[in-house]
Amino acid sequence: MIQVGGANVILEAFDPAMGSNLIDKHDVTLMADFPPVLTMLLDAREETGAQWKSLRLVLGLDAPDVIQRLYAETDARFWTGFGQSETSGVVTLMPVDERPGAAGRPLPGARVRCVDETGEELPVGEPGEIAVQGPLVFSGYWRDSDATDYAFRDGWHHTGDIGKFDGDGYLHYVGRKPEKDLIKSGGENVYPEEVERIIRELPQVAAVSVIGVPDEKWGEAVKAVVELKPGESLTADEIIEAVANRIASYKKPRHVDFVEELPKGPDGGIDREAVKAAHS
Repeated sequence: MIQVGGANVILEAFDPAMGSNLIDKHDVTLMADFPPVLTMLLDAREETGAQWKSLRLVLGLDAPDVIQRLYAETDARFWTGFGQSETSGVVTLMPVDERPGAAGRPLPGARVRCVDETGEELPVGEPGEIAVQGPLVFSGYWRDSDATDYAFRDGWHHTGDIGKFDGDGYLHYVGRKPEKDLIKSGGENVYPEEVERIIRELPQVAAVSVIGVPDEKWGEAVKAVVELKPGESLTADEIIEAVANRIASYKKPRHVDFVEELPKGPDGGIDREAVKAAHS
């Protein structure tokens, strides 16, 4: 939009009522979405009486019932795709009803493939890590050469996401790699390891596992499952405050469970999948 001279309407903080009215005020034609943004804006539209006559496209991810609500209440159409900040936006794209369940085909200028652990491209229908190459792919992480070396291998950016291609060239998203676990809360990315690191620094804590749990409003909410050292005590509020004082507030746990001992895997590390099964 900036490159072609289009106007961008930016809010300092997300305010559904204000955002809904600004679509009318500025004749907004395109809007990005990640749950629960569209639901909250549609609710606000009902309350404020906004018309949204200019809105033509919503680009992002959302549940089928929310997309159908958009179609029933407005003239806008929903497009979906796959991308990351590291790829400067989406690298696959399509109208959501073109191939239900898919994330679109690769766009011009982007090479996208699914690869195994050695970086070899996998056959159609076989899931593997999504790797991207092209002029819009970023060149590295600032002051983090280890992360850059992990992400860039054999000239490709390895996204940490798992996907597969069908016979017609459509990419289907499968999920995150276990070691690249990510919580999506209200459209914001929360990496469990970042939150865990802060909680582990508390002297009362023996071990912690941070997971995402379903949340009606935000899609996912952050939960910390904490094992305290023998004889120590700590409250949920103290843990939440400790995180909020160190990093962005949206990354703080909304829920805290205390356990006598966290489950361990064969390697002695915390079994995150067992934690999710017991506490989601």
